[in-house]
Amino acid sequence: MNATMMKRLTIVTVLWVLNASLQAQSPLAFEIASIKRGTPGAGVRGGCHGIDSGYSPNEAASAPPLGRCVIRDGRLGHLLFIAYRLHSMSFVEGGPDWVKMGEDRFNIEAKVEDPTKATEQQLYQMLQALLTERFSLKFHRETRDLSGFALVVAKKGPKLKPSDGQDVVADWGPSFKPSRGPNTLTARNYSMARLAEALAVFGNPVLDKTGLTGVYDFTLSWDETDGPQLSTALEQQLGLKFESQKVPVSFIVIESAQKPTGN
Repeated sequence: MNATMMKRLTIVTVLWVLNASLQAQSPLAFEIASIKRGTPGAGVRGGCHGIDSGYSPNEAASAPPLGRCVIRDGRLGHLLFIAYRLHSMSFVEGGPDWVKMGEDRFNIEAKVEDPTKATEQQLYQMLQALLTERFSLKFHRETRDLSGFALVVAKKGPKLKPSDGQDVVADWGPSFKPSRGPNTLTARNYSMARLAEALAVFGNPVLDKTGLTGVYDFTLSWDETDGPQLSTALEQQLGLKFESQKVPVSFIVIESAQKPTGN
């Protein structure tokens, strides 16, 4: 092979590598996405269904189809709360009044080309990009230290059964009431990071500091009115406990946003 042919081959190889690199770095996007006006006064509901999403039998009937994000009747604040997996609507600040108040609610339905490949995290990342584009959203993130809890192993050690399943399931039961009881969480193939995230819905941010890296099957039952309270149930049933501490929490601070027009 002469020098000219070698040079051409090298150029072709470099271009192929650059093209492959650009394709790998290109952001994921929905094949089809629709944002329409929702019903004023209705309650927000919905989420994204990836190949690694877990649903209890009670949740499966209302889950979005695989490879889709379906959200009904959400204000923009609700949509950001869902897309960024925030623990509280209070972690969305700024922007025009209609972001978190008023009658401007929206329905979102978006799907990927191949539903058998998109993970839940990828779907939420695509949802974030969609909201940024369609609402002409400009914002920044701020991390603030708030009063919260570290989830740690109690003195007598964990009481957790390692999971031998594959599907992640978290069933809160039919009587789920964040502010009072009784409450039951039946979890399968659940990590301690997921448990900390789940317990954060009860008001304070929770950070996993158990050092437990496996996944577990367990049932946690408590009743803030009649007992045992959550902190007691954690130690008695799972061998875990809360320790008060400052927890870093990410806020979304909206600088500007516009209501979407047509699809």
